[in-house]
Amino acid sequence: MKVTITVNGKTHESEVEPRTLLVQYVRDTLGLTGTNIGCDTSSCGACSLHVNGESVKSCTMLAAQADGCEVTTIEGLAKDGVMHPMQTAFMENHGLQCGYCTPGMVMASISLLKENPNPTEEEVRIGLEGNLCRCTGYHNIVKSVLAAAQAK
Repeated sequence: MKVTITVNGKTHESEVEPRTLLVQYVRDTLGLTGTNIGCDTSSCGACSLHVNGESVKSCTMLAAQADGCEVTTIEGLAKDGVMHPMQTAFMENHGLQCGYCTPGMVMASISLLKENPNPTEEEVRIGLEGNLCRCTGYHNIVKSVLAAAQAK
């Protein structure tokens, strides 16, 4: 089937199998490999990206469901070579260890601050509970989100 999806500001028309997951489309068809596949069961959040401005686990959505949508991946956050404030906060506050969960954490964190611009530490932890860090880097992830909230 044919889909038209705008990814990181660029419109793509593609033929996809109806069973193609959005994460597969982004990674395999478009070559945007910053979005990671961690579990294939929606448990980890490594595949989180934004669809029409909302954080979505892209392993739970078909590419066909994104037809006509605006998708933003981790690669689409930086503008004119300047990192998004959340990316900067993660870098400055050591919010990553191995980096595998980081793209999904960053995307989910941006959505969290969109909904709650001034969260407490507990609200950040609750807001990110659908994203797992296998390196147990949560302390610095929470610190990073709180720093990004203050930078606004």
